[in-house]
Amino acid sequence: MKYQTQRIAYWYFLAAMAVFAVQVIGGLWAGWIYVSPNFLSELMPFNIVRMLHTNALVVWLLLGFFGAAYFLIPEESEREMYSTKLAYIQLILMLVGTAGAVVTYTFDLFHGHWLLGMEGREFIEQPVWVKLGILVAALIFLFNISMTVLKGRKTAITNVLLIGLWALSLLWLFAFYNPGNLSLDKMFWWYIVHLWVEGTWELVMASILAFLLLKLTGVDREIIEKWLYIIVATALFSGILGTGHHYYWIGLPGYWQWIGSIFSTLEVVPFFAMMSFAFVMVWKGKRDHPNKAALLWALGAATVAFFGAGVWGFLHTLHGVNYYTHGTQITAAHGHLAFYGAYVSVNLAIITYAMPILRGRDPYNQVLNMVSFWLMTAGMSFMTFTLTFAGTVQTHMQRVLGENFMEIQEGVHLFFVMRWISGLAVVIGALLFIYSIMVPRRHEIIEPTDHYESEGA
Repeated sequence: MKYQTQRIAYWYFLAAMAVFAVQVIGGLWAGWIYVSPNFLSELMPFNIVRMLHTNALVVWLLLGFFGAAYFLIPEESEREMYSTKLAYIQLILMLVGTAGAVVTYTFDLFHGHWLLGMEGREFIEQPVWVKLGILVAALIFLFNISMTVLKGRKTAITNVLLIGLWALSLLWLFAFYNPGNLSLDKMFWWYIVHLWVEGTWELVMASILAFLLLKLTGVDREIIEKWLYIIVATALFSGILGTGHHYYWIGLPGYWQWIGSIFSTLEVVPFFAMMSFAFVMVWKGKRDHPNKAALLWALGAATVAFFGAGVWGFLHTLHGVNYYTHGTQITAAHGHLAFYGAYVSVNLAIITYAMPILRGRDPYNQVLNMVSFWLMTAGMSFMTFTLTFAGTVQTHMQRVLGENFMEIQEGVHLFFVMRWISGLAVVIGALLFIYSIMVPRRHEIIEPTDHYESEGA
């Protein structure tokens, strides 16, 4: 570890993995409710379980992004972080807000209260006080990393990361705008949900991936930066107007059907570029890095993101197809594989790379870590296929034949059972990952190797 303030990332990664464990277990619980709808329904209704599952996903991914920034920015900027104290205050605010949201959701506290009660907008159900806490934490973060970068070396990686994180934080301001008109509400609501995951988060993912490949492959920085700028350009070009594919059926003008369809098809391009980038860098690489698990996660992130966000997104993005498939299990199939490939995997990649360095150890339990990769990836891939088939059957029964809801649920029940089994594989893989990171092997070398010290990673 070159810079002492990189140690901040350790606590963010710990918090991220803890919330990750809660998130996947919550997903397994929600998946079982599809199989057995009355499971613990009096203790925890499905809408609350689903809320905890999706909110935990967003929180732990953000914690991972913040941790990645605190790890790579000192090294890229060649200076210590501006303020360690601010970084820890930010983490405390994030965790307090998360705990407050969970308690509010679970016990439905302060129902209907404008400040303390939860809101009814999907993914941004957090009470207003929690939203304000997240905003303050984001401002602290932006100030801290911006001051560090401005006073240090500027690189393409830090530039892209800053653009992504600044845009991510500014778009959060729309969480406070809740107009009375439902169409208007949905239009601005997608500014957060879509422009996060299909815009700013792509920039964050690309910068983290570029940093990892720079360290793991030894390819010249100039080559990596050229690829990075291409990815960023295509992501922003396609992602911003690609928001239109969410405007098809919410009351906006009909021209959005064509704008959304055309630009949504182009959203495949940045993910294909990222996948190509990763494999070309490994092919050109000269370094035999000891952390094989981190390289596997980096390649896996780029590949699965292409299929989940790119291919599965394209399958139902055209308005003529989306007319039938909108809101079915096909949407869930795309969402699960896209989030896992693009953002879950890149977070796990940077954690796999950074944690041995932060803990002063050789890469450890690598076999177990790689087993967790294949188990989670296989489980998520099988889940995607089962949800795709379930959605296809659902679309035909519901949108073509016009059958009622209960008949449709019965028709796709077997797919829900298979989906739960695949979810169990994902949970086991996630727990194996956390174990591989946190529990050292016997006779483990405590001091970093010369390779790490010379690499300064």
